[in-house]
Amino acid sequence: MPRKRRPAPATRSPPTAPGDAGARGSWADLRRLTAARIGLARTGAALATAPLLDFRLAHARARDAVHAPLDEPQLLAALQALGLPVLAVSSAVEDRQQYLLRPDLGRTLAADAHAVLAPHGRDRHDVAFVVTDGLSARAVQAHACPLLAGVLPALLAEGWRIAPPVLARRGRVAIGDTLAAALRADAVVVLIGERPGLTAPDSMGAYLTWQPGPQATDADRNCISNIRPDGIPYADAAFKLAHLLRAMRAGRISGVKLKDESDRLLIGDR
Repeated sequence: MPRKRRPAPATRSPPTAPGDAGARGSWADLRRLTAARIGLARTGAALATAPLLDFRLAHARARDAVHAPLDEPQLLAALQALGLPVLAVSSAVEDRQQYLLRPDLGRTLAADAHAVLAPHGRDRHDVAFVVTDGLSARAVQAHACPLLAGVLPALLAEGWRIAPPVLARRGRVAIGDTLAAALRADAVVVLIGERPGLTAPDSMGAYLTWQPGPQATDADRNCISNIRPDGIPYADAAFKLAHLLRAMRAGRISGVKLKDESDRLLIGDR
């Protein structure tokens, strides 16, 4: 008995590629809302030439940001314009290549740093602010001073004892623990250039720690990430930073024990 043939499946139209003419309008509308690479034009299974070149350019900018040097005189002058004395020290790292290969040295102060810090550690401070280039000198060069200009006046008006801000060359986040101990500060805020991404080679992070010391781990820190005009704007970041510092001092805690509720307050204000 002959076998029955199965009916042929209904033919379906091939999916519309993001680069096809029929989809350009809707994808263009979505691209206006995000810096993410969505709806990219393609040729077969490969990206079209224009988005491929754009991707390679973004990758090159991210690599350049990692290796770009910090303009220390310019940043020092900008920090001093905020009205507080500024200290300049270095980590134990000797150059950029060593910084990338030896994260442990970026957490340690150079031998001559303690002589710079000692005269300012005689009195106790409520908070110390540290600015370090991290993985993107461009980030702190552009964003550290505008953020500090937004948060320092509010804290000073409330009577906070603020240690002289410290510019630490080639530092990692944990270098703030040693600096806070030397300045006898109850809390430390480390402003650092974050690892560059393909849409953000200049993103800055703020890491806050209560009672920092050798025992501090990442679980003891709060982080405000992606501080930049196209990420968390300066005014919002300054509000979050001041709110977290107040909560840290009130509860004498930080990190996983401290919940950041500043977003809810920001939404309420609007």
